[in-house]
Amino acid sequence: MTARPDSHEVLSRLRAVPGVRAAASYRREWLVKDLVAGVVLTTLLVPQGMAYAELAGLAPITGLYTTILCLLGYAVCGPSRILVLGPDSSLGPMIAATVLPLVAAGGDPGRAVALASMLALMVAVIMILASVAKLGFIADLISKPTMIGYMNGLALTILIGQLPKLLGFKVEADGLIGEFVGFVRALAEGAAVPAAAAVGVGGIVVILVLQRFLPKVPAVLVMVVLAITAVGVLDLGARGVSLVGELPEGFPPFTIPDVRLGDLALLLGGAMGIALVSLADTISNASAFAARTGQEVRGNQEMAGIGAANLAAGLFQGFPVSSSGSRTAVAERAGARSQLTGVVGAGLIVLMLVFAPGLFRDLPQPALAAVVITASLSLADLPGVVRLWRQSRSDFLLCCAAFVGVALLGVLPGIAIAVALSVLDVFRRAWWPYHTVLGRVPGLEGYHDIRSYPRAGQLPGLVIYRFDAPLFFANARTFRDEIRRLAGTDPRPSWIVIAAEPMTDVDTTAADVLEELDETLNAEHVHLVFAELKDPVRRKIERYELTRTIDPRHFFPTVEAAVAAFRRRTGAEWTPPADGSTGR
Repeated sequence: MTARPDSHEVLSRLRAVPGVRAAASYRREWLVKDLVAGVVLTTLLVPQGMAYAELAGLAPITGLYTTILCLLGYAVCGPSRILVLGPDSSLGPMIAATVLPLVAAGGDPGRAVALASMLALMVAVIMILASVAKLGFIADLISKPTMIGYMNGLALTILIGQLPKLLGFKVEADGLIGEFVGFVRALAEGAAVPAAAAVGVGGIVVILVLQRFLPKVPAVLVMVVLAITAVGVLDLGARGVSLVGELPEGFPPFTIPDVRLGDLALLLGGAMGIALVSLADTISNASAFAARTGQEVRGNQEMAGIGAANLAAGLFQGFPVSSSGSRTAVAERAGARSQLTGVVGAGLIVLMLVFAPGLFRDLPQPALAAVVITASLSLADLPGVVRLWRQSRSDFLLCCAAFVGVALLGVLPGIAIAVALSVLDVFRRAWWPYHTVLGRVPGLEGYHDIRSYPRAGQLPGLVIYRFDAPLFFANARTFRDEIRRLAGTDPRPSWIVIAAEPMTDVDTTAADVLEELDETLNAEHVHLVFAELKDPVRRKIERYELTRTIDPRHFFPTVEAAVAAFRRRTGAEWTPPADGSTGR
């Protein structure tokens, strides 16, 4: 018979839920600030939620459903005090790229919503399982250079995709180039609607000007109010401007997405890419805002929070979500102190849908395009690209490759390319690590790179060599070849001291290479000596039984100790190098 948990155990489990802990420690003086911040935040949540839903290829109402439920889900399970989750411009194209190919030609809005909701549920499962497995580190799979390239490609993709909507027409094409060619062709044929173009371009100008000169003013809300007013005053609907129309009334119903079994495999790739981008984005935003509030970021808890937000959204006709730096910044500037701000925002959206579903009936579609385009501009980081060009050409090339991958192959292949490039870059750095010869520099303690100090002193018969990487199967032969080259120099050294502090590991392949190398060198009366080898690595070497060939007396705690032992043995004195050679 299974024992029932006692009250203390139940309370302990409840306190483990972030939302319960936050409620228990809530301060009364925060209430007014959270309520005010919630009202301010709602003015941004509504138009952005509708706009990003359309970016994902879904009806605007799904963006509001998603916003409501993800805010509530994260308030219960999310660890961050003020982070705001919701529909996101960086996820919209990924959702569309995953869902729309599965929707029959001509479009079935109900099937599109079901697929998007299932996608959110799959993202939730991935996040929750990864949280349980403590895989929060996977947020680091995308390096900064590849993320910059990916986001720049995404920004361009969004921009080109929204330009027809901004000007009041549609383009049927696939891929960035196809959409751009279609846009230019339609524009040349006079497809643009002047009134729509005026609303769209004017909306972009209003948002950018207010964000630049009056950052505390809710720019998106001001633009939306002006656009709706212009529709009523100028009768823009009769002038060819598409409007959002009446939204469905009421709270979103609980719905289990009804999708075909064969669709799940096709959705999985998109779900994994969305989960990775969402996690990386959320960890980045959480870290930035936590630094200001003195909180710590726990990647595994954030994964659980994102999972809960996606789970809630997916069960109420929503789609995948991520954190939003802009909405979190708005909440922070408005005085938010806790997740009650998001709960207030969710509640106000519910009240709007119940009592005033026609509030945004006259909102022009070009105005939503303006919201999306200005958001896409914030994704782009051109100064970051310039900085990479100046600081590291290899990182610049990684950035460009990720950009081209997104722009030419699409959003989902682009994220796969970004991850692959990041992993390959790590492998490249370990495969061809920096390695050099060290010497003694007058006036400086220790031993230094003779590339930086070409006239550093050397001991005849001794070479001090540093290899800045773990020694493993991919770089073991590079290490071997360099040691052989040093052993063959004239005059031939009798000791090659490995300054091994950077060697954090030695695998079995490298151990075999070391054994063969040491035997070869011993036959030539050259000895391999290790200094500053970390204890775990030393224990591995002993476990590999390398001390059968490498003399146990040739392991020293420091380079200084190895040099002193060599000098006692040979009586050698320091001399500057004759040719100023710098090694590889």
